[in-house]
Amino acid sequence: MTISRTSTAIGALCIALIGVGVPAIGQDRPESLLPPGFGDGPAPTPTPKPTPRPTGPAPSPTPAPVPVPTDLLPPGDTPQPEATPSPVPTLTAEDLLKYELPEYARRPLSRAGFLSAATGGLPANAYGDYNGRFIEGLMRRIDTPLASRWLSIGMRRALVSQTEVPAMVNGADFAAERAWLLVRMGEAFAARALVQSVDTERYTPKLYQVAMQAHLAMADPAGLCPLVGTAQTVSDEQGWKYAAAMCAGLAGKPDEAGELIDSLRRRGGNNVDLLLAEKVAGEGAQGRRAVTIEWDGVSRLTAWRYGLATATRTAIPPRLFDDAPSQVRFWRVQAPMVSPTERLPYAPEAAARGILSSAALVDLYGQIDEAGEAPSDQIAVAHDLREAYTAATLDERIAALKRLWDGPTDRLGRYARLVLTARAAAGIPASGPNAAEADRLVASMLTAGLDMPAMRWLPNVPRGSDAWAMLMLADPSPSRRLNQSDVDAYRVRGAGSDARKAQMLVAGLAGLGRLSERDAAAAAKSMNFQLEADNRWAEAIDEAGRKRDPAMVMLLAAVGMQTPDWGGVPPQALYHIVSAMRASGLDGYARMIAAESIARL
Repeated sequence: MTISRTSTAIGALCIALIGVGVPAIGQDRPESLLPPGFGDGPAPTPTPKPTPRPTGPAPSPTPAPVPVPTDLLPPGDTPQPEATPSPVPTLTAEDLLKYELPEYARRPLSRAGFLSAATGGLPANAYGDYNGRFIEGLMRRIDTPLASRWLSIGMRRALVSQTEVPAMVNGADFAAERAWLLVRMGEAFAARALVQSVDTERYTPKLYQVAMQAHLAMADPAGLCPLVGTAQTVSDEQGWKYAAAMCAGLAGKPDEAGELIDSLRRRGGNNVDLLLAEKVAGEGAQGRRAVTIEWDGVSRLTAWRYGLATATRTAIPPRLFDDAPSQVRFWRVQAPMVSPTERLPYAPEAAARGILSSAALVDLYGQIDEAGEAPSDQIAVAHDLREAYTAATLDERIAALKRLWDGPTDRLGRYARLVLTARAAAGIPASGPNAAEADRLVASMLTAGLDMPAMRWLPNVPRGSDAWAMLMLADPSPSRRLNQSDVDAYRVRGAGSDARKAQMLVAGLAGLGRLSERDAAAAAKSMNFQLEADNRWAEAIDEAGRKRDPAMVMLLAAVGMQTPDWGGVPPQALYHIVSAMRASGLDGYARMIAAESIARL
């Protein structure tokens, strides 16, 4: 079965955990963002052509395929056979790499990632003893974007952490699955850094495939050049032939690049994809071919077209961005060669989704303000932001904040403005005269995790207001306790006619342990819902929380928030997510996600 991205029924969140844990949830395989011949995105590792034997530890033995009832799979999603071991030739040139790079200097696959526990990543055992095939299956089927900004931030941290490789999967393939999910989330920088954290001689066919996606998402075709030689020995994908031509040109070999381009053109490749490759090749030293890109007749912006056009500073028609998946717009925001003016239209959504931090969004508007070359409405936003920080009087700063908050007409845009103003909001004194804007000031600070500055407002906000509810959820003190009368106060005052907001408060407080079981059950019953969800997903995330496996909790939380809007998140799901996060040591994420539910509805 599939998970609806709009349904609020808790049954839509169920998953079947059978056998070794092959999931029955999520999406069909995403439509390919690459030109014809690139395949439809990462799939279970295909049978490769004969390759040089990799040095270092051998991959785990391939387990026997587990039968999966087809009625438990998403429509069109059929079981994939596991890869069969490739024939092993005798010594080749690639084998000699082990003499160039001593074993002690090579990076173990368990360190695929760039955040260790010591530098802010999750613990090495964050996936616990879960079956690797189950974990990969969950990752592959997660639909994006997710409802919660804070969950997206937590997922990025989990996916780039240096965690142990789970049982029954190859470490390079596990890195590929994590990077592929990051690509789909729009995390281009993180995805590229993750694939680059694996030594090239350890790459598998799946990792080659995802590495191409990650480098294209980052508009970095040159990053393919260290891979292109060995990639062609294990992959028949047309893209690596194009990459060989590009890399020859970038290496200052225009004649070789020209011959390869001409060969591809004779084989029927005279289209915008080949022209973009030819343009990249011409960027190298002594490049002699001038290439003009015409977008007439191009109806779709693939990762290939986006990556190569961006790398060569080729203008892309706005219509193609408008029709592209959201992750392509998020890639654009992270492209260093793109001007602030060109990145700005996509930055607010990226910030609301957790791709950009509040500080990064402020910095982008600062560049706009300094250059003064953006459209007038964006310059006005930049000016108001400067006023919110530096205006001579407090009244002027608050007035600037209100102009920023009142500008957008859509819910996502309004939340993005809260992200933009987080640190400016923290500079407003917590006093009675400023309490009229406390709801938005508190919500704004919490978008950036500024819980302590936000808590200064507690004595100055009315019991039962939105600001009070968010502070009750965000309070870092573990001793905070409430009762049903507190919930009733919010239902009458803060939530008003919005029953869902009152339900979310109850779910968040119960998940954080701030309501007794009796009060939580009574409050939920009075609001016509149950906290406990009788389904496999709830059982799975509760178990991951009890076992203190934070990466699994994050992953299962993402399964439960596969909806672009908080209106699609049932209160039962929030309760189980917050409870499991708190149990697994992710208290900060639990509090921020619970408070976000009030701010976003």
